[in-house]
Amino acid sequence: MTQDPTDAPKLDTSVPQTARIWNYLLGGKDNFEVDRAVGDQIVASLPHFATHARLSRQYLVRAVRFLAGEAKVTQFLDIGTGLPTADNTHEVAQATNPAAKIVYVDNDPLVLAHARALLTSTAEGKTAYVDADLHDPRAILDKAAETLDFDQPVALMLMGILGHVESDDEAREIIAALLDRFPSGSYFAMYDGSDTDPDVREATRIWNISANPKYHLRTPERIASLFEGLELVEPGVVSVTRWRPESDDTPEISQYCAVGRKP
Repeated sequence: MTQDPTDAPKLDTSVPQTARIWNYLLGGKDNFEVDRAVGDQIVASLPHFATHARLSRQYLVRAVRFLAGEAKVTQFLDIGTGLPTADNTHEVAQATNPAAKIVYVDNDPLVLAHARALLTSTAEGKTAYVDADLHDPRAILDKAAETLDFDQPVALMLMGILGHVESDDEAREIIAALLDRFPSGSYFAMYDGSDTDPDVREATRIWNISANPKYHLRTPERIASLFEGLELVEPGVVSVTRWRPESDDTPEISQYCAVGRKP
């Protein structure tokens, strides 16, 4: 389907944007001067922040490998996917199971401009892209249903995005609305920033001065509350570097994560 140019998303390069700042911190090139300026301010306050971003990405890789392998999930709904980098969800899942189906969801203009880069897949599997907002679960599910079979387990992935939802109640409502359409045996995987490190609190303060949308840190206990009604996969709610690590040499960081199974 050809998009009407008048309906194309407007790209504002004068305002720092979360996906582009994160892309810069991960070493990507899909960002602008305003994004790099905020990223440099954050790194000046927290020199290891870029490393934290990469460690969080490594958790995503381990979680997807678990879900596609040990948990035998063949369908993934990745909301707030951000800009393409290395080890995207579809690449990791389909490396484990070439028949895996992945639906990415985002509503950022630059991400939309790069959607074609995400729309790659193995011959056996499928990868699709949905333009929708996290705050509209019904629209996400209606569009995702064109690719995913909701009669079979789905892995819901909200990586680094729930921090943009300030209210815990609203976050739980969004998660519940999405998981409600999925059968028993589905999973919910996430990570987000925790307020356990004063340097991270300062970096977040700098982020929120200029970046859009703003980000809200949670305590590990508040992150755990997002998994109410689910069966936590071992080791539960932990720093991303402590979730089934390949090595114990990496120190804990204030990005917390968990994977839960729908009973």
